[in-house]
Amino acid sequence: MSVKPEPASALFAGPFALATLSAPDGPAFPALVTPDAQVLDLRVALADGQLTVRGLLEDWEAALPRLRALAGGGGPERAPLAGLRVHAPVEPRQVFQSGANYRQHVIDLHVAHRAPGDDRPEAERRAEAAEIMDRRAAEDLPYVFIGLPSAITGPYDDVVLPAWAQQPDWELELAVVIGRPAHRVSVAEALDHVAGYTIANDLTDRATVFRRDMPQIGTDWLRSKNAPGFTPLGPWIVPAESIADPDDLRVTLKLNGETMQDESTKDMIFKVARMVSYASQSARLLPGDLVLTGSPAGNGMHWGRLLRDGDVMEGSITGLGVQRTRCVAEDAS
Repeated sequence: MSVKPEPASALFAGPFALATLSAPDGPAFPALVTPDAQVLDLRVALADGQLTVRGLLEDWEAALPRLRALAGGGGPERAPLAGLRVHAPVEPRQVFQSGANYRQHVIDLHVAHRAPGDDRPEAERRAEAAEIMDRRAAEDLPYVFIGLPSAITGPYDDVVLPAWAQQPDWELELAVVIGRPAHRVSVAEALDHVAGYTIANDLTDRATVFRRDMPQIGTDWLRSKNAPGFTPLGPWIVPAESIADPDDLRVTLKLNGETMQDESTKDMIFKVARMVSYASQSARLLPGDLVLTGSPAGNGMHWGRLLRDGDVMEGSITGLGVQRTRCVAEDAS
């Protein structure tokens, strides 16, 4: 059973967003959603029975004006969102994840992941983390790694906590959705390749982040971040033109109604354009790909409270809506 979205006066900023929806027992379809929770099936509106959201993003420059026109009125009759299942809004080919991109979060993680035998006072370890972070910012080197599309799940789906995950944790993030291929683009050009933004919760098992048997290798992102369902995504893709400044959005995560993360993207060390540009220097970013921009302070390791069976996470970002997921222990799922 999934946690369902609640009605809201405005689901997101701007005149429309993109979603992937389905009726009960029906196939998923690409949809235009309006802020008053009305839905237009884009397969019908654009006369393409095979259309997907990623297909729209493949030709975003041509699709955007058509979507604007549909949002303004006309076209097929709209239906209410209520009663439809909301899936992850897009199936990306590539997921680029970012670590250590919020100042306070870096400090908290550095303190939480105390190395065996490191008995220094917390203040000393915090000062060390701040120095490391400042050096990274000066050298202008974001930390980007690869995630698996198979970890993505819907914004209201249950999240299964694997039996082996000893310290499952939350990390709410602003996710960038690519709309034009990007390879070796400059910071000044980067936002021209962005179609829109959505919400991602980049769950992490803290106990398996570092390989204790091979510490010289460093982090093990495959095991710690890529279990099925460890990346709830959505609910919508809000076009970039509807978000005035992605570097000034509020990122808030509540656990069972209690606020755990509440920070502005202003606290990011490397801003959205820098993250997209940096990822494109090595890889070719494709339409529908995701660039996750890191998570602010307030994760479970900071609070000394990790995810458990029955927990409900509610994540919101200014103008992008709300996702709500319930944690289910593997042996209880």
